[in-house]
Amino acid sequence: MSQAIYEFPLNEKVRTYLRLEQLFKQLVNANSGTEDWQFINFLSSLFTLLDLLERIDLRNDILKDIELHEKNLVIWSQHPDIDNEALQLSLQKILRLRESLKGTKKIGADLKEDRFLASIRQRFTIPGGTCSFDLPNLHYWLRQPPAEKLRCVKGWMAELAAMQAGVAITLSFLRERGRFNPIVAEKGFFQGVAEDKNELIRVISNTDEGYYPMLSGNKYRYAIRFTLFSPTLQGRSGVDSVVQFKLACC
Repeated sequence: MSQAIYEFPLNEKVRTYLRLEQLFKQLVNANSGTEDWQFINFLSSLFTLLDLLERIDLRNDILKDIELHEKNLVIWSQHPDIDNEALQLSLQKILRLRESLKGTKKIGADLKEDRFLASIRQRFTIPGGTCSFDLPNLHYWLRQPPAEKLRCVKGWMAELAAMQAGVAITLSFLRERGRFNPIVAEKGFFQGVAEDKNELIRVISNTDEGYYPMLSGNKYRYAIRFTLFSPTLQGRSGVDSVVQFKLACC
């Protein structure tokens, strides 16, 4: 049986965290890139991430979340059955990350000032705008030795390392707050009430039965409706049968 995990944020902050996580995953794939298209995809994802970071300053949000995690770890350290060695490693990692974030200026500021990146960034917003006649300097860079290109990639990624680690730790703690429980959705529909601390709804659903979940709602109430990937001949897209899935409220 094939399954997938779907994640639905209940506030704008977590929505942004999830988008950043996805972009960071795309960037990491270029660390071992060898083809031109891989480096172009890397740069496209990098510019999308910088656009997102320029709209909002997430450093304060991540610092607040990290400080909350630190307090929780201190509380958990009093539990008699806790793995104290693992807890101390997590606490040290959080403390180092907190100091790193506090010691940096606006995330991505140095990348914005990079001469090469600034010279090609605007053309990436144009469909097909990365041809050699649009960006000869990009195609010159693509012809450089692989070691030189990877050196540049790792240098650019280093500027975002603190943010990447902060997002990863915050989402890890958030996901661990919820445990998956089996749910039955009559006629493909389920409605739930979010608790005060819920920020993320996670759904495990089969992918071999022709439907996927859609969530609507807010931080107080939410509804999950299962939708057919391929509508019926009559144009119906909603599932009208019983659906079994797993749900975690984080």
